[in-house]
Amino acid sequence: MSKGTVLVADDDRAIRTVLTQALGRAGFDVRAGDTAASLWQWVSNGEGDVVITDVMMPDQNAFDVIPRIKKLRPDLPIIVISAKNTLGTAITAAEKGAFDYLPKPFDLSELTALVQRAVDTPSDGVTRQAEAGDEDGLPLVGASPAMQEIYRAVARMTQNDLSVLITGESGTGKELVAKALHDFGTRKRGQFVALNMAAIPRELIESELFGHEKGSFTGANQRMDGRFAQAEGGTLFLDEIGDMPMETQTRLLRVLQEGEYTTIGGRQPIKTDVRVIAATHQDLRRLIRQGLFREDLYFRLNVVPLRLPPLRERLEDIEELVRHFMARGADEGLSVKSFDREAIEALKAHGWPGNVRELENLVRRLSALHADEVIGAEAVQLELSDTDMAAPQGQQAGNNLTESLHFHLSNYFKGHGNSLPPNGLYERVMREVETPLIELCLEATRGNQIKAAELLGVNRNTLRKKIRDLNIEVVRSGKK
Repeated sequence: MSKGTVLVADDDRAIRTVLTQALGRAGFDVRAGDTAASLWQWVSNGEGDVVITDVMMPDQNAFDVIPRIKKLRPDLPIIVISAKNTLGTAITAAEKGAFDYLPKPFDLSELTALVQRAVDTPSDGVTRQAEAGDEDGLPLVGASPAMQEIYRAVARMTQNDLSVLITGESGTGKELVAKALHDFGTRKRGQFVALNMAAIPRELIESELFGHEKGSFTGANQRMDGRFAQAEGGTLFLDEIGDMPMETQTRLLRVLQEGEYTTIGGRQPIKTDVRVIAATHQDLRRLIRQGLFREDLYFRLNVVPLRLPPLRERLEDIEELVRHFMARGADEGLSVKSFDREAIEALKAHGWPGNVRELENLVRRLSALHADEVIGAEAVQLELSDTDMAAPQGQQAGNNLTESLHFHLSNYFKGHGNSLPPNGLYERVMREVETPLIELCLEATRGNQIKAAELLGVNRNTLRKKIRDLNIEVVRSGKK
């Protein structure tokens, strides 16, 4: 007994043949054609339970046909396949009302499972049609499998208001993803407001978020709206959420639960309609175990988790990223250069601790300083040499961190007669080991605070604040 009929539209005969055979073995009947016109004719006649269509057809773009199909048969699921594997394709497919999008080349078992899920999933009959933005202005670049998963997830999340928690190392583009979720989502007519927890003094974070009344604290000479008020009807992006103080976490949780807040010094609750997107490079579960992050807030923020891959997991995107950054630099007046094959291979051999941001800075530097039109491997390796030279010291410091921590903890407990203090163990131990630990990392990285922050696994703004608060003297290249 047939599971249903799948209508396939693709101008590539090999793909039509493979899909017909694979779906036939899975129990589906298949009608396959090479034009948008034939697809429209079948749909108009009431045929098909699922549609699989390529985007670029000989007679018409599928994105021009899909709205007509959804208007005629809103419950008919449409799966878009395309060799143009960009964020724009994924978002446009979602905006036009497609059930899902798969980039070519695709896995046959995944596509077959997707067809089965389309047959089994009841449709809400809602067609979402919106104009896609200019793909040249899209924030995310890359055709690697890792990025394709990100594109598909972003495309799905633009169609709802669920809270998203974006995780990933520094420099992977977390704010770019948050901005894409806003710009292509249902709140794009509202404001996108960003706040970096690590860049704001802890005592001012609540005022920045919720605003304050005149005279509510020393220096509050006038009333000020907070970021929630500024983002009303739009999106509030909370970057480095792991650095948010516990007392502020409690207030934020209440806002997410009740949909209202009060300003500092205010008494009247204010209703709010804001989508919250959070991001962090830290392991929030580890912070929860350490008592530094509320577990209930974590679950409120982590409705949809989205992990951004580091550049070392998507090396095949480096060449495309280089072209993208060169084009962006040209718009800013920098010279347009090209990288030869050996230079690209040299870039792929690098570890990229700073991820995409580090690559962009390197491309801009080479574009501005390199005289030749074609950049070779020697120029790339010369620019990367400082980072490579510091790596052994950083690696050695990493090996010494555990020993250093053990040494200072041992001394601490010996000083307390090997007995645990009754309360505040974590804070007391941290006071004993934090300063020498930071000093060790700064010494190993020759005073480079960015590299020391990466070694410690904290935001560099957090490290700078720690250095200031703990009165740590930074030593560079062995000189004070």
